[in-house]
Amino acid sequence: MAEHEPDSGLYDHADPLDVLNRSVPLDEKLASIHEALYAQIGFVDRISVAAYDPASDLLKTFLASSPGRNHLVRYEARLADSPSLAEVLRAGRPRMVTDLELFRQGRHLHTRVIAEEGYRWSYTVPMYLDGSFWGFIFFNSRTPGALAEPALRMLDVHAHLISAIVTAEMLAVRILAAAVRTAHDMVHFRDPETGGHIDRMSRYARLIAQHLAATGAAELDDAAIEHIFEFAPLHDIGKLALPDRILLKPSGLSDAEREEMKQHTVRGLEIIEAIAHNFGLEHLDGLDLLRHIAESHHETMDGGGYPHGLHDGEIPLEARIVAVADVFDALTSTRPYKPSWSNDEAFAWLRKLSRSKFDQNCVDALLYNAKKVKEIQAQFRDPVAGPSSGTVG
Repeated sequence: MAEHEPDSGLYDHADPLDVLNRSVPLDEKLASIHEALYAQIGFVDRISVAAYDPASDLLKTFLASSPGRNHLVRYEARLADSPSLAEVLRAGRPRMVTDLELFRQGRHLHTRVIAEEGYRWSYTVPMYLDGSFWGFIFFNSRTPGALAEPALRMLDVHAHLISAIVTAEMLAVRILAAAVRTAHDMVHFRDPETGGHIDRMSRYARLIAQHLAATGAAELDDAAIEHIFEFAPLHDIGKLALPDRILLKPSGLSDAEREEMKQHTVRGLEIIEAIAHNFGLEHLDGLDLLRHIAESHHETMDGGGYPHGLHDGEIPLEARIVAVADVFDALTSTRPYKPSWSNDEAFAWLRKLSRSKFDQNCVDALLYNAKKVKEIQAQFRDPVAGPSSGTVG
């Protein structure tokens, strides 16, 4: 007897948020949530997420869904300089502004852009991870006016959904970064590197990435820039695999030893793959950025680098960015085996080697942001230097 066919009516409904079940970029997930929300509340024209960096008190644009071009990108502002947002945290509740004309005269770029885009209404929800604030979700509409309680409840539900999706993604990134950084710290027990170096070079990398994106020299969205910032300090993870006779050798390396040292880039990639597999993060959006940074940060534009002798655009952009950020901080930092260079001396040296060794656009981006470089140096100074290996990788 033929098997009974199931009633096709059982499967007529299509889940509008099925994309959340798949491994797709965050912006596609946010767009899907926005579309589902718009079908129920037809006046939410923009949803955006800003991430918070407590070390620098910076709020940074991270993700957005809006029709047409999004003009508020690659932007950051100190929370302390945004009293209206700081008040949201003090109140401990979401904030609804029924007419954004209140903020039209604001001095910050984000208030001006929102006004110029015609947005008249906003609902702002703080995001928390285990009780710690880490960003805001903004709902904006071009229609002013108060919302009824059912609509607000709908926004609250979607805010928690967005927060859960974005937080899960960012938590996965931070878990991966923390796992790799823990292994990286093991390297530093053998090859000490100051925390100041990590703080500075990661922020130099973000400066470079932001400038390249802002000038159109590279296609980097806010999420990619944040990933570069998170992953830049992990470039030398492969040194964990170097033997002490190489890593701790006080004198110069022989040719054979130097060739062995160069393998830290390949070993770094292997370590990252193992950690990603062990934590179930192989499909994490942005993982390729970490892979490229670890493996290719010693490649040079003329093909004379390692491990693969890549040329020019064959070198992943994130690796070119980190190379400039890392070398600049190494040059301008005092070490037991060398004095620090001035910023101008380091800039001149990088400029001399741009094109042949370093990406000229990346070098120019750092030079253009010389004022911000000084601010980073002032905020993240090194403690008194302790003993360190003279080996440079």
